[in-house]
Amino acid sequence: MEKIEKELEFSNEVFQEIVEGNTKILVPRKSISDKVPPKKPAFFNPKAKLNRDFSIIAYATFLKKFQGPKIFLEGLAGIGARGLRVANELRIEKMIINDLNPSALKMAEYSAGLNGLKNIEFQEEEACRFLSRHAKNDERGSIVDIDPFGSPASFFDCGIRATMHGGILSTAATDLQVLNGLFQGACKRKYGGVPVKTEYGNEIAIRLILGCLRTVSARLGVEIIPMFVESEMHYYRTYVKVLNRPDQQENTGYILHCKNCGHRKIGLEQEQECELCKSKISIAGPLWIGKIFDKAFVQNMLLETSNLTVDKTCEKTLVKCIKESEMQATYFTLDEIASKMKSSPPKLENAILNLEKNGFLASVTAFNPTGFRTNANVEEIIKIFQTIQ
Repeated sequence: MEKIEKELEFSNEVFQEIVEGNTKILVPRKSISDKVPPKKPAFFNPKAKLNRDFSIIAYATFLKKFQGPKIFLEGLAGIGARGLRVANELRIEKMIINDLNPSALKMAEYSAGLNGLKNIEFQEEEACRFLSRHAKNDERGSIVDIDPFGSPASFFDCGIRATMHGGILSTAATDLQVLNGLFQGACKRKYGGVPVKTEYGNEIAIRLILGCLRTVSARLGVEIIPMFVESEMHYYRTYVKVLNRPDQQENTGYILHCKNCGHRKIGLEQEQECELCKSKISIAGPLWIGKIFDKAFVQNMLLETSNLTVDKTCEKTLVKCIKESEMQATYFTLDEIASKMKSSPPKLENAILNLEKNGFLASVTAFNPTGFRTNANVEEIIKIFQTIQ
């Protein structure tokens, strides 16, 4: 500890060694004790452990079947918690951890030593410059991970270019206010589409991120396929497969939401009037309207959890993701329907059971604990819920 303190020249800073997964990580003690983790000497968010657990599961699943070179590029690594766990807990051939903060890199190097890791390079560059250096065919990563403060949109171009054919690009977004509709102008500038404030705003946000990724990739003659997405209170994360071929699918469009009756639908074109109550429609997009989970990939993620040291919550979430993977876009919440009925909501299990009994598709959703997906419209849902004792 004394060596690292002296090396970092933070005489008043106290460091702490923690274990996350099976990996030892040196972190600033204040990042554990303070309510808001400080950015100096280096940022580490202990609350993002679940986020990192999901990354480990997704990357383990991908690496098991990927035939090419297993190279991991982390553009904004901080103290390297995610990359160190990948290097230590998964089978990776080459790992390059990059960050512009030299203190963070020194801590990452120290942690690599704690775990006896030899297959790691450390680079100190601006993220896009770093990723652009890896845009050549033989330099690309099979996994490229981008985890910035705020919006990842400015890294989409260089991130896609740095991902090899068949590789995974994963990005995180923490600019939730922008994506959830508080600053519509900023959202349009960054992501090329606008949100609508709804009960399923987190899904709209993720679809805006995917829509922006799709627009950038199409311009580069590249196709993206969403494999897995994650929505937590403080971030949204997407995992997409990158294929070096033009995308022929019509997978961007709009979510059309009626704030009067609650009806919603997805479409390639905008509409101005609700088909149920004839009120004016609110329009979200353009955004991704295709699938956001690859069912086979998520099923394999679920199988992989037993081989890894991850939070039990991951397993429960993945079960929900599998159930909703082939359902249509947008979900309802029990409270949303109950407020329209002016009565207490039924239990989620009963709600889904009764929708299925009436010939509709229905499933839970990982996006909301009281959320459900169905192909029934809002009027049909209310009618069915009114019969539930």
